[in-house]
Amino acid sequence: MHEFSIVSSIVEAVQEFGEKHEAKKILEVRLTIGKLTYLQLEQLKFCYTAITKATALEGSALEIEEVDAEVACPNCSYRGAPKFWEGALNFMPVPTLQCPECGNATEAVKGNECAIKSVKFAG
Repeated sequence: MHEFSIVSSIVEAVQEFGEKHEAKKILEVRLTIGKLTYLQLEQLKFCYTAITKATALEGSALEIEEVDAEVACPNCSYRGAPKFWEGALNFMPVPTLQCPECGNATEAVKGNECAIKSVKFAG
């Protein structure tokens, strides 16, 4: 479960931000997560709740903006949604880096994001 290590890094960064700005309480953390990260949003939220106990982030809201995947094909100039691998996982199709038009390898243009977008705090 790489969600735990990702959330640990996020919480650590927010705590450092809070200390730097002399925040007494973190109220909200907003993230941008791309679909090509393959992070499970419910797992992120679960880990966030567990990790933030007894910290300045405890009880804070975690808002996640999910960014759709977009690929570009250098072979046929396709640009758009990736091809999805149906049946790879029971609960969701998996985006691939295979061009839906010509089948060659594509490059990810959007969808790799994993960033803190904003932090609300009480000083």
